[in-house]
Amino acid sequence: MGICASISSSVMHDDTYGHENAVYYRGTGYGIENGGFGAVFDGHGKNGHIVSKIVRNRLPSLLLSQRNGIAKISPSAVSTKQSERPESDQSGPSKNFLKWKEACVRAFKVMDKEIKLLDSLDCSCSGSTAVVVVKQGEDLVIANLGDSRAVLGTRTENGISAVQLTTDFKPGVHSEAERIRKFKGRVLALKEEPHIQRVWLPYDDSPGLAMSRAFGDFVLKNHGIIAIPDVSYHRLSPNDQFLVLASDGVWDVLSNDEVVSIVSVVSSEEQQQKQWWMLQLLHGNTSFPTQREMIAQLFVSSCKWERHDIQTL
Repeated sequence: MGICASISSSVMHDDTYGHENAVYYRGTGYGIENGGFGAVFDGHGKNGHIVSKIVRNRLPSLLLSQRNGIAKISPSAVSTKQSERPESDQSGPSKNFLKWKEACVRAFKVMDKEIKLLDSLDCSCSGSTAVVVVKQGEDLVIANLGDSRAVLGTRTENGISAVQLTTDFKPGVHSEAERIRKFKGRVLALKEEPHIQRVWLPYDDSPGLAMSRAFGDFVLKNHGIIAIPDVSYHRLSPNDQFLVLASDGVWDVLSNDEVVSIVSVVSSEEQQQKQWWMLQLLHGNTSFPTQREMIAQLFVSSCKWERHDIQTL
């Protein structure tokens, strides 16, 4: 099943398959005239589906508000037309990237605090990941919290190749495990799941969180789980064809190359419709009996990135 949204509209998709993704997409006018915003929020725990929706509804405006606040403090660093960059540097981050990075870190921290202040919602063992992409002219700012992932489909001599833009922040990552253990959290795998490292309280075999960064999960916030995103940069080129944002439900069973291969076929078939698509992948792997029909949702652009704007095929 495909859910499509016009490239010129702001759309929030209400996706309620279990705790799966709440998705937000805004095609134009985010930050600058041809700026865009896309994100996937993957909930976990008893109230994860609520947390992901709260973040979906609040974070896009919160991030833009933080960015505008920084712009007022140092207005010379902001362009209302394009992402400015020195003429001598056409490959590295624009001079606005650090401002967006600061805005992302601030917004994610505020978002986590707002969730904690919700007396009516128990988020001690519930939370959400977030993978966010902001497009400013030719520049992408990618903010990642948790184990969702952003993968770019780019054209090469050998066809469309996958370029992973984010790191999966799981307890098995050495630097993440070091931080968690520094704050007395435990990183251990269950005997029946030796390949999945989880985070546990110092003196209690709970909750067993399978990621190292997240909104919520406040029972572990004093033990190394953080809501600080990793913020990175990508400069768009004419070879960049589409972007996929998806939760770990996709990446745990499909490789980057497999997903890009699937999406490139869809993009080719639908290229005349000039729309962004939500694709629901079907997977028949019997090792996932509770999610046999659907493991996740992909946030996919069927558009072609041009030097100064998005031009749909």
